[in-house]
Order: sequence, then structure tokens, then C-alpha cells
Amino acid sequence: MSDAFITRTEIDGDADGPLDGQRIAVKDNISTDGTRTTCGSAMLAEYVPPYDATVIERLKRAGATIVGKTNMDEFGMGTTTESSHFGPTTNPVDEERVPGGSSGGSAAAVAAGEADLALGTDTGGSVRCPAAFCGVVGIKPTYGLVSRYGLVAYANSLEQVGPLAPTVEGAASLLDIIAGPDERDATTRSEGADTDYASAADGDIDGTTIGVLTDLVDGADERVAAVFEERIAELEERGAEIREIELDSLTHAVRAYYVIAMSEASSNLARFDGVRYGISGGFDGDWNDAFARAREAGFGSEVKRRVLLGTYALSAGYHDKYYEKAQDTRAWIKQEFDAAFEQADVLASPTMPVLPPKLGESPEDPLQHYLMDANTVPVNLADLPAISVPAGTADGLPVGAQFVGPAFGERAVIRAASALE
Repeated sequence: MSDAFITRTEIDGDADGPLDGQRIAVKDNISTDGTRTTCGSAMLAEYVPPYDATVIERLKRAGATIVGKTNMDEFGMGTTTESSHFGPTTNPVDEERVPGGSSGGSAAAVAAGEADLALGTDTGGSVRCPAAFCGVVGIKPTYGLVSRYGLVAYANSLEQVGPLAPTVEGAASLLDIIAGPDERDATTRSEGADTDYASAADGDIDGTTIGVLTDLVDGADERVAAVFEERIAELEERGAEIREIELDSLTHAVRAYYVIAMSEASSNLARFDGVRYGISGGFDGDWNDAFARAREAGFGSEVKRRVLLGTYALSAGYHDKYYEKAQDTRAWIKQEFDAAFEQADVLASPTMPVLPPKLGESPEDPLQHYLMDANTVPVNLADLPAISVPAGTADGLPVGAQFVGPAFGERAVIRAASALE
């Protein structure tokens, strides 16, 4: 048994659905009726939702069996699954290394064979990063394709629920089940619904134009870049047209992402005060003192850091200096991606610029740690779909390739990724 799960269970869905007999692991920030949903935090360690998230309802209707709630960085804030209150998860490929994050438990469960498929959530790469580090497939859908009703929000303008699977077709099949509008989530859209995503995994790359994001390749570890470039060359031999594309805005993406994500975290996590949600602790004093003590006891260090920085970025006198500039950068990134898709059908880069680090060896400087997300966060800022697919190994460790598509262009990225399998 791996350490991928916080809670093991067995919740049977309706029989005879398309997922009948499939074992599904679910990230522990997605609400499940009657099963605790902790977000990897002491603050919600005993929280049991009284309802199912929309994606859980759809899994049950499709006949899936939910086998457990998986470990994650606390409230989705991390790249290694080391910040969980319940301890780190190890990478099944090399147990001395991290599985990536924040959906590390979901990716590890699939990689270890303890689940056939899994759900994660992707705020800045949290499905694609662990998929790359664990050697499985992960999809970040277009913003609005999958309902977020029942997802405990961290940064709601950025995050999406996404599937993980051993194969591209498997991940696309799970996307077929969870995609589509939801009247309980006003951000969902009808575009892309009722699309057969799994049938796009046909491996046909002939005639596809792939734009290689050179800025993201140049910034990667040379071992990672070598594997990626070798596989792109193979796709060119099979009929793909390769173009190099530079996007000037990408160098500013990490800074813009963290200002926006931390600001939204500051707002979303304000509800966890020991009265409305979270551990109460029974602290004495006035309400302000009791709230502060409950949050001090319930949140880990990374959550506190992001809430404090987000509150600062939104405060009077600094809102214009940080938050508004970050939103301007977000608009610039969207414009540059739109222009890039006039030159290419899909864009490609290494998913992660580094190989999975050993447990405890991630950079101690938070700013250096955040730079590990450089290749994935631009996609979330632009609301686009992306997929991470295993591209090979370097020093015996998995390397992932990322394909990015235009909005609701999931079939294009699924087809490109299937050609790389």
C-alpha cells in the first residue's frame, strides 16, 4: 500500500455505466457526501461534506467505484505534496522522490496501480506536474468545461478539475464523463459539451502544426530538454510541422500568477475562522483574537505565507501596484497565446523544467520553489486546455511533454499527446 491516500473507502456508483468496474481516486479537496474532505489541512481534518460535488455525482452515475481521497499539498498550495498536514506522499517511480503537486496523491495512486483513474485539480499545474513526475497522463481542461461546484476553492479564477490516467485515451474517457455545463456553477459553458474526447486519441499527427515554446525549452534542465527535443523530432518525422514560437509575456507569468492566486486565496480562505468553517479550538478572548488563534492552529506555514501576501497585495495603497498589474499581465498572456494559435494547432514544451527532486530537497527559498511552475502557470492565466504525457526518461526518472491548445481545443491536445505515447 502506498501513502497516496488520506482516506480509503469504497463508494459504489450505479451499475452498468461507462465507468462500471473502474476504480477512481479523488483528490481530497473535492466534496464527497459522507466521506471527509480535508484539503490536506488540520483546519478541515474532520470535515465531512453533506453533499457530492458535481463531478462526483457524474462519476457515480457512470458506475465508477471511488476507492479513496488522495493526499495533496494543503489547500492545493505546493508543487511536491510535502506540505500536507498528513505527511508527504512518495513517488512510486522512486520512493526517495516527490510525486509533484498539488495532486501528488492522485498521480501516485494511478502510477502505483491502486486506482485505474483519478481526479485532481489544476490551479497552476497541479494535475500536469504530478503527471509528469509520476509518468502518467494528466489533463487541465479549458476553464468552464468542468464544473467546480463542490470543489473547495483556493483560487477560483484559475482552477479546474482534471483527470489523470495511465494513458491518453483513459484520461480523455474520464473527461468525457465529467465535462459539460452545470446550473450550480455559473462559470461553466455549453461549448465543448457532448464532445467525444476519447476518440481523438488516435495517434494521428500527420499535418498538425506544433509550435515549440522556445522560452520554456531554453529554461529547462538540459536532461529534460534533450528528451523533449528528441520526441518532437520524432513527431516531425511522422508528418508534423514544427515551428519555433516565442512569447515575450511568459517571462512575467510566474509573478502575475502568484499575485492573483495569493489574492484569491486570501479571500477564499477567510471563511476558515473556527466559527463558520474549520477547527474551533475553544479559544478565549474577543472574536478577533479567537479567529486569529484558530487560523494559527489550523493552517500550515505555506498557507499562512500565501494568505498574508495575498492580503498585502489587495490592501489599500498596494492594489494598483500589484493586483491590477498582474491582471494586465494576464490579459497580455491571453493575447499572445491567441496570436500563437494563428501559427500553430497546438503549442508544446516540457511540462516541468526539472526532474522530480528528492523528498526534502526542494528549494528552501519560496521564490525559487515557485519558479518550478514556470511552464504550467501561463496556461491557467490564459484559461486554456493542456495535457502532460510521458515523453521518456532521464537518469531513470520520468519526463513529461506538455501540449497546449486553444480554448475548448481539448481534442487537438489529446490527439497530439496520443501520438507521443
